[in-house]
Amino acid sequence: MISLDSPVTTVLGESKKAKGFTDGLGLRTVGDLLHHFPRRYLETGKLTKVGDLQPGQMLAVIGEIEKSEVKTHQDRRTGKPAARVETWVRTDGPRLQITFFARHPGSAKWRADRLGPGTTGLFLGQAKLFNNQWQLTHPKFVLFGAAGEAGGNDDDIATVEAIGDLYPIYPLTKGLESWDVARVVTFARSVVDSLPDLIPASVRDHYDVVDADTALGWVHAPEDRTHVRRAHRHYRFEEALVTQLVLAKRRRAVREVGAQARDGGDGALLTAFDARLPFELTAGQREVGEQLEADLARPHPMNRLLQGEVGSGKTLVALRAMLRVVDSGGQAALLAPTEVLAQQHHRSITAMLGDLAGGGLIGGTTVELLTGSMTKAQRTGPMSRLGSGEAGIVIGTHALLEDKVQFADLGLVVVDEQHRFGVEQRAALTDKAGTPPHVLVMTATPIPRTVAMTVFGDLEVSTLRELPAGRAEIQTNVVNLVDHPGWISRVWERVREEVDKGHQVYVVCPRISGDELEGNQTDLPEVDEDGQLVPPTGVAPPLAAVEQVVTELADGHLAGLRLAVMHGRLPADVKDATMRAFSAGQVDVLVSTTVIEVGLDVPNATAIVLLDADRFGVSQLHQLRGRVGRGGLPGLCLLVSSAEWLSPARERLDAVARTTDGFELSRVDLEQRREGDVLGGSQSGRRSTLQNLRVLRDEQTIVEAREAAESLLESDPSLATAPLLAAAVADLEATANADFIEKS
Repeated sequence: MISLDSPVTTVLGESKKAKGFTDGLGLRTVGDLLHHFPRRYLETGKLTKVGDLQPGQMLAVIGEIEKSEVKTHQDRRTGKPAARVETWVRTDGPRLQITFFARHPGSAKWRADRLGPGTTGLFLGQAKLFNNQWQLTHPKFVLFGAAGEAGGNDDDIATVEAIGDLYPIYPLTKGLESWDVARVVTFARSVVDSLPDLIPASVRDHYDVVDADTALGWVHAPEDRTHVRRAHRHYRFEEALVTQLVLAKRRRAVREVGAQARDGGDGALLTAFDARLPFELTAGQREVGEQLEADLARPHPMNRLLQGEVGSGKTLVALRAMLRVVDSGGQAALLAPTEVLAQQHHRSITAMLGDLAGGGLIGGTTVELLTGSMTKAQRTGPMSRLGSGEAGIVIGTHALLEDKVQFADLGLVVVDEQHRFGVEQRAALTDKAGTPPHVLVMTATPIPRTVAMTVFGDLEVSTLRELPAGRAEIQTNVVNLVDHPGWISRVWERVREEVDKGHQVYVVCPRISGDELEGNQTDLPEVDEDGQLVPPTGVAPPLAAVEQVVTELADGHLAGLRLAVMHGRLPADVKDATMRAFSAGQVDVLVSTTVIEVGLDVPNATAIVLLDADRFGVSQLHQLRGRVGRGGLPGLCLLVSSAEWLSPARERLDAVARTTDGFELSRVDLEQRREGDVLGGSQSGRRSTLQNLRVLRDEQTIVEAREAAESLLESDPSLATAPLLAAAVADLEATANADFIEKS
């Protein structure tokens, strides 16, 4: 008996193309094969009107053969005699010329005899136009002779006879055609018993989802577009349901874990801090602050995502939550992704607290910095004060997670920018805290609702949309060097003009030196409409690199200005000193990599130049742009690029230049770069964590699946009545995909 778990070779037989399925497509089981779905469908029924053909379209047409001739020629590759058969077919429109190439005249004559005049056939292939003549080369065909006899081999007959109005086009590998896949899929469907349904019947009925057998038939052999949509609906809902069940179980598990409530005590420190603020909190900051206070006061861990535009005041909201925990007798830790950002947070939070950060003041608290590059001697004091409870707040990198770092009573962990707490990190901090700490994740990359529900679905989400007073407009222009290479001189003139006004400028490069990328910076490949990688054309010029650019500018356009460099390879003390100097106005132009992407706040910086801007993603461009316009002065962002007009890279830049709405840009980013980037697949072509689901396109499906997941767990927490679904959930929880959902 052949099942979904049977080796795929059981349905491939002795096919010479078996390796294409196993090695080329990576299909190991029959189930893998049946879930290798078409990526699009050609409407063959509409193409039977030959008069309406367009070059390159798939043609399925019935016609009568008028004549077949053998033509000989010399094979240019081998120099040996070769032959071809030219067959003329009369259709309901123009005549078709069909060509079959043969290795020698003998086989060509055999083919010509088979394609005799008066024979009717069904021909399937890609139409080409040559010398005003429609042609098919090596089409699939079925012939019907005067006696009803069919020509072609049995596989061809079965394949062509199964063709409907929609012909499936599958993801392929070298040596395979879509009809090869269709033929094997058709056979596999005929020998495999009914498919198991992961989705319980009650859920299918409630949400109008077809069963698994119907979906499989319709996805591979649809009669119309409705079949395609209904089949896709099944697989997308199934994937969304399993994912949402994993996340719903995690939310329930967190709620069941005990944590120490942090109700703020007498509130003395927070009250004193609020009294010192030189401005009013925005309505959004007050609302989110109330949400955090309510979460912290509960006896189970807070697990919340705080998202907001660049400069929306997330750090202030997080600091108020940290002070509330300190007022409750606990400690708070802020975990930053880089030392530069940790140092910046330490400076800005210390400045915001003023004399409350001294520790010696009654009602104040000590604020510590702890990073991996600090010497043992430098770390001794902060670690001692953390262990004794003297320090209420600590800011640092992942050095905070090391075994040697101990807390007296860790009550809140704030995770900043692009990092989430994974299982290992959460366990490490739980060990330090005794009970699980409350967790607040901050991101300045606005996240569409469905992404938040899918990727961050185990977190409650708070959003800051307002910008505090004092944030100025930022003008963004694309500097197109393809058509106007001389514009680069004007870019440096604008930089000098800003400096002459007493302002400062960032210049950002994608590389440190000619061959070294910064940290997690990754070249973005172009993809076609099917998500396939587009090979690069020609030899691309080297990308701008900090070390080369600063030298060229110092010797050229920006000679005489105070320039400094910043990148991740510099020693920590040098990076810190450079940022202090830039913040103090002692540096005019900072030539940097993307290490300045988040968190840095230099009010006097009014312009940013992004070289080779097409090498950055939309969200990253938006983050970098947010470094200027922070001091009430108008900002300028110049996106310098050699990207071709209408290319995906140029579309990214134009989108950023069009709007400063981060939520709109996040959708553009996701549409262009696909969920593989959001969900953990790299930009090198690996498959996305989500196979059938697209978080923007399938918003309604995700919402319904989340509702269904909560309902199922409410009535059956262990999913005992849906064992297949329970197994799928357990499998996802055990995979690296689920691990990434937790750690992303």
